[in-house]
Amino acid sequence: MAKLLECPSHGPCRAPIDECKSVELFKEFTFEAAHRLPHVPAGHKCGRLHGHSFRVAIHIQGNVDPHTGWVRDFAEIKAIFKPLYEQLDHNYLNDIPGLENPTSEVLARWIWQQLKPLLPELSRVRVHETCTSGCEYRGD
Repeated sequence: MAKLLECPSHGPCRAPIDECKSVELFKEFTFEAAHRLPHVPAGHKCGRLHGHSFRVAIHIQGNVDPHTGWVRDFAEIKAIFKPLYEQLDHNYLNDIPGLENPTSEVLARWIWQQLKPLLPELSRVRVHETCTSGCEYRGD
């Protein structure tokens, strides 16, 4: 019996998994970083230096390879994200070119722009700066 899959674009899929044309998967990463937001009103708490335990989810979408049974190996996604992780983890985000105003929105778009040339299947980037707050970016 073929395994059924919930396709993100069209609901329950009755085709075997290797025939599905719309599978989205994700790999999550966490990093610690400090930042401040330079364009907030005077006295705003985010204008002061502070840090977060950021969580980033890299989503890709594509066809399932009939031989491997996956869209892409999670290890490949990890290897592609590694240079960004090394730039971000335990650093001051404001010092990174392009992140001078490192809001969640700016960070999500910056990650997208760095990854898209290396990961053409990229479908969205989700950034959590706290357990309950974040941003999802779906491309330029």
